This record gives sequence, C-alpha cells and structure tokens, in this order.
Amino acid sequence: MTDLAPLRRALLSVSDKTGLVEFGQALAARGVELLSTGGTAKALRDAGLEVRDVADVTGFPEMMDGRVKTLHPVVHGGLLALRDNDDHVAAMQAHDIGPIDLVVVNLYPFEATLAKGAPYAEMIENIDIGGPAMIRSAAKNHGFVTVVVDVEDYSAVLDELAAQDGQTTYALRQRLAQTAYARTAAYDTAVSTWMAGEVDGTPRRRTFGGALAQSLRYGENPHQQAAFYTDGSARPGVATATQHQGKELSYNNINDTDAAFELVSEFDPAQGPACAIIKHANPCGVARGATLAEAYTRAFDCDRTSAFGGIIALNQPLDAATAEEITGIFTEVVIAPGADAGAMDIFSQKKNLRLLTTDGLADPATAALAVRQVSGGYLVQDKDVGRVAMDDLKVVTKRQPSDQEMVDLLFAWTVAKHVKSNAIIYVKDGATVGVGAGQMSRVDSTRIAARKAQDMADAMGLPAPLTQGSVVASDAFFPFADGLITAAEAGATALIQPGGSMRDDDVIAAADDAGLAMVFTGMRHFRH
Repeated sequence: MTDLAPLRRALLSVSDKTGLVEFGQALAARGVELLSTGGTAKALRDAGLEVRDVADVTGFPEMMDGRVKTLHPVVHGGLLALRDNDDHVAAMQAHDIGPIDLVVVNLYPFEATLAKGAPYAEMIENIDIGGPAMIRSAAKNHGFVTVVVDVEDYSAVLDELAAQDGQTTYALRQRLAQTAYARTAAYDTAVSTWMAGEVDGTPRRRTFGGALAQSLRYGENPHQQAAFYTDGSARPGVATATQHQGKELSYNNINDTDAAFELVSEFDPAQGPACAIIKHANPCGVARGATLAEAYTRAFDCDRTSAFGGIIALNQPLDAATAEEITGIFTEVVIAPGADAGAMDIFSQKKNLRLLTTDGLADPATAALAVRQVSGGYLVQDKDVGRVAMDDLKVVTKRQPSDQEMVDLLFAWTVAKHVKSNAIIYVKDGATVGVGAGQMSRVDSTRIAARKAQDMADAMGLPAPLTQGSVVASDAFFPFADGLITAAEAGATALIQPGGSMRDDDVIAAADDAGLAMVFTGMRHFRH
C-alpha cells in the first residue's frame, strides 16, 4: 500500500449514465485508458472517446444475455493484485494481466425495478452480479485501487487527480471503499428483503440498508448526533416529499411528520377532506370537514394548546383558505399531497414554516416492515395495516349504536391505531374531541382525554364538555369496567374496543347498566 496511487487505467460500467461522458472526457484528457462494456462503452464512443471493450481484454465475448462479461481473472486479477507484492506482479506478467486503477460501477437498477412493481422474472434479471463483484474486489484492494459507485463522487476523484498530478490519496480511496461496501450491502439488502417476501417463513438472516438523505444538526436532543437515511422506497411520505420552503427538517420534525402523514393517509380524499395535527408523534387533533379549512379548524379545536408548534398533515392539496387558517398560529411543518399557488403565496410570508408536498397519499394497506433497535439486535414485525369495516364489528350490548355512532366509532378506531398505548380517543361528528396517549393505565388515559376535552370546552366558553355525546375508542380491551365508567361519566354514549378480556362480561354489564352501546373489533392496535 502507498499513500499516492497513480491512475492510468479505468474500467467504467454504469446503468446511471448521469455525468458519465464528462467524467470519461476528464479521465481521457489525463491519458487514462478507458475500458468499458455494453451501453457504457457506446455512450463514451458516441462522445468521441477511445474505449477498449472488456471482451477484447479478456479474450471472451459477452455471453448469456450479458450475464457473463466481467467475471474473468484478467479483470479481477487487475483489480486485486497487490502492486508491491513481487509474487502478484509476477503472476500478472505471466498471465498478461494489466492493472486496473479505477473502477466506476453503479449497479443494475434493482430498487427502481422493484418500485415499479415488476414481475418476478424481471426482478431476477435486475440482480447485478458482475458489478458487485468488481466493486468488492476494487474496494478490498483500496490500498492501490479507487472505486466509485456514486455519481456524486466523480468530482472528488477529478479534484484529487488535479491536486495530486494524476494520483489519488489513500484517504480518498479508503473513504470511497467504505461507500462501495455500504452500497453493495444496501443493494443485497434490497434483493434479500424482496426475496424474503416471496418465500414462506421467517428469514434466518435480515439486513437493513439506506442511503444518506440528510445530515441532521442533532437528534432528539442537541447532544445526540443524527442523520436521515432513505431505503429507496417510492412510497409517498416525508422521505420522498418536496420541501418548498423553511429551514431543514430536524430529527423530531421528520419523525412527527411521518406520523402525521401516515395517519391522514388513512382517510380517503374521495370521501372528503381530513386533517391530522401531531405533537411528539401523537395526534392532538384529527377531523374530517366539508372543506379542508373546516377539517383543520375542527382538528385544531380538539386541543389548541398542544397544536401550537405541531405538525399538520392534510389528505387533499392545500388551498389558500386552509393556508390562511393554519398561519393563525405557529406551526412547524405542513405536509399535503399538493398546494395551490394561493396557498404557496400565503405560506411564503412565514419563512420558518416548512411546506412539504408528496404528489399522493401513502397506501395504508401496503405491507412493510417495522424495525426497532434494541440492545444487541432488532425487533422486526409487519407494519400495522389492520383495518376493520362496519361488517367486522360485533355489537355486544343491549343497545345498538346509531348510524352516526357507528361512523364515529370507525373514525375513532382509525385514529387509535396511531396513538401511543394506552390509547383512548373520544370522537364526535367526525372529529376527535379528546385524546389520551401513552399512559401506564388505561383508565388514566380515559381521564386525561376527558379532562383535556373539558379544558377546551372551558376555553371556548361552551356549557358542556366536548365529550358530551361522543364515542370512545380504546386500542386494547378494557381490563376492568373503571375505564368504561369514566368514559360514560364524561358523556360518551358508545365505545369500540377489541374485546378479549377475562372480564369482558363485567365490562359489557357495566355498559348495559350505563345505557351505552359497545362493539368489539377482535383486533387490537398496540403502538409502543
């Protein structure tokens, strides 16, 4: 190994040809010999560059529909040979192997092929073999060989060649080698994760990968370092959104914006506008409305105090009327499927307000993995995509819910899936009026939600608590009747819960005694 390594011969084979010609021209201007294959070679030749085919170097043509072209000792010997090892040098001379000093490879577009929903056979054909092999060979021998897997690194290589008279430093080669191994690891992760979904059972091994999207100023707290990585998914959301204004998103902004958008995506825009307001990853207000502005104001009226400095998600494109309402208080982020010119103009007066648009909602039924790190490993589960319909509900009380109660019960149940356990949600006429989240006792969540609703009623000058005539959703069963009785005392008239407690009969009897209607879903929504 040496600090400075000359760059005389390069092998380029890329699927993403962004910047390829300019990079090739710069290398050729320095007298670097260019080796290439297929479409990459054609692109370089079309630009007037002299390129030698890898097939001419190996003595073997591309074969098997391009599956075999660079998997040859002449290629990998040229990459792996230690230039300061006499035996390696002798082997190169004996077998007419020339050193390759630079490898430029970006892999078959497997992730893009997956994102478009390609069939199995097409997915298989987009699994790159020769590319990862060359990348790993070059990265292993980074003491002498430079490897580039990202277009973003072209300029760094050219800058170093200019500064070091056609040579690269060990520091650059080492950094690029790390990037290369991370790229092949992420690529294999995409392949193995896709294939895990195609076979039965739990995979013996799991890997997770991502590409740096943003270095963050800090994490949840200023003393924590943080960064945002994306997994290449095309799913609409915070990772794929366009930010139109405002400073960079923080760690907490990203986390809360994701929570808000996933919640509001539960509500089909064809069935009317909906708004979710999130604070510290929990909803502090969710509502439907005749207009988007009404949906926002109804969500805001659930808990005006907590909404200050919150995250707002909308299920329809932001319009000027809604934008005008939102700017009435300080808001961190607004995320929506789009925004019209009037809304953009209003928001432009609020420089610190971040506006994100997504060109669509996230499909709440799309299967995905939820991953959480614990000491020594990872917990992996399917994302909670469970939903219930009206026909899934089992009425267990003497009184049947009214039609409006049923609609509100399903609304409350949808919100409950996105509230930290223990979760209690009061809903009235398509809007939350009280949310109790993350308490160690379910009855405490019930009381807190009711108290917050009373506080809002007092602040608004209303004679009755907001929970009067409401329905209640509980993300898991009531283990005792005390939570149900507390909800009834707050004015609730109907409840939705999973059922399944040893004391279900006691809870049902308490509901009947209070004149409540109650339905069981047979499904719970713990969210920890």
